[in-house]
Amino acid sequence: MNVGKRFSSPVITVSPDLPIPEALALMQREKIRHAPVVQKGKLVGIVTRNDLLNASPSKATTLSVWEVNYLLNKITVAEVMTKDVITITEDTPIEEAARIMADHKISCLPVMRGNDLAGIITESDIFKLFLELLGARQKGVRVTVEVTDKPGMLAKISQAIYEAGGNIIALGAFEGETVSSSYITIKVEGVEAERLKKLIEPLVTRIADIRTM
Repeated sequence: MNVGKRFSSPVITVSPDLPIPEALALMQREKIRHAPVVQKGKLVGIVTRNDLLNASPSKATTLSVWEVNYLLNKITVAEVMTKDVITITEDTPIEEAARIMADHKISCLPVMRGNDLAGIITESDIFKLFLELLGARQKGVRVTVEVTDKPGMLAKISQAIYEAGGNIIALGAFEGETVSSSYITIKVEGVEAERLKKLIEPLVTRIADIRTM
């Protein structure tokens, strides 16, 4: 799956000359935590709610509320935004977007269509996809097994579930304890937990977890 299937568009943007209080009010009103900064139709930065809050004075300040507001209105988004923005395109694989966010410790990525801003993808979008990947909102038996990395292991497990009348509604593969092993998490409907355990146990290194949820 590519980013183009999961990003948010149209995206709410701010201008670099917007005062901090107005930018904060906009984010609160629209219930967003990130906003690309656009000037004359071009992406020039990105600002987060934390950037704006960090620019605000501490509650321990001795300034009056009028003085605080006066000073804040002198500070614009341009002064707190990130200027060197990492961007992706609509055809970027979703896992590549997640890797970029994790490696750079950022919570969103603007999505470009040529030189134009097409939208934004956030960590919340990635979390929602993770829920789908593991069938978190569907009922069934969830089993996590450790397997040796050999061709055909997943096929054997899938075949056993199929022959028992089960239906795989979600599946994910993860790194194992060693380079030669993996964890596979499968969510199945149509087969009870105890029966599923008996079917799979002879085929895998071990069953790490099994539960109905």
